[in-house]
Amino acid sequence: APQAGGAGAENAAPVRKSGSATASPIAASGPDKALPSATKGRAKTPAAKGGVMDNAPGRFAVFDLETRRSAEEVGGWGNAANMGVSVAVLYDSGSGEFREYLQDDVAVLAEDLRAFDLIVGFNIKRFDYLVLSGLHDFDYHGLPTLDMLDEVRARLGYRLSLDSLATATLQTPKSASGLEALAWWKQGRVREIADYCRKDVEITRDLYLYGRDHGHLLFRNKAGALVRAPVAWR
Repeated sequence: APQAGGAGAENAAPVRKSGSATASPIAASGPDKALPSATKGRAKTPAAKGGVMDNAPGRFAVFDLETRRSAEEVGGWGNAANMGVSVAVLYDSGSGEFREYLQDDVAVLAEDLRAFDLIVGFNIKRFDYLVLSGLHDFDYHGLPTLDMLDEVRARLGYRLSLDSLATATLQTPKSASGLEALAWWKQGRVREIADYCRKDVEITRDLYLYGRDHGHLLFRNKAGALVRAPVAWR
């Protein structure tokens, strides 16, 4: 998710094992059957290339990260590789566990990502992978990836926010904002960032599963009506 912050200290404490190596953990501190489809009356747009799999993945990960610096601080979104990582969180569908990573753990994170049949994220291709590429020489875009933002945009022709989809589909709005995560990094409040990032990962996972099982997500249009955004991932 495109959320970043300024310079600050990493208040990390005892290490904890991730899937393949040792990563540094963080110190403690509705009914919709009759709903209209948003694509009704317009030509269907193919889903984003590489996103939809023919068969359901055996083991998938859901991933998100927060950054140290904002787009403004690095000269624009095109310089995401210079934003740095404050905290990254990965959900492993095989074990059901959540793993936390600091910037020093990015190489460990890359190896962990290689173990999955599918990596699920929201704006992960255009943001998270770019941030990571500035820290570790690894072909992140070569990973089997489902970027839900790309999929929704391909179907509708426009973007929707994670918060709007989560609020309408799951009745679970985001717990904080990227601006708050930026401020927390400057204040050294890494535990709060990790908790916020984990919550976004949980929301992304639940949206992925809902879309997989129902074939659509929900959002409210400009008129406030609840409508479907068709999806076709597995």
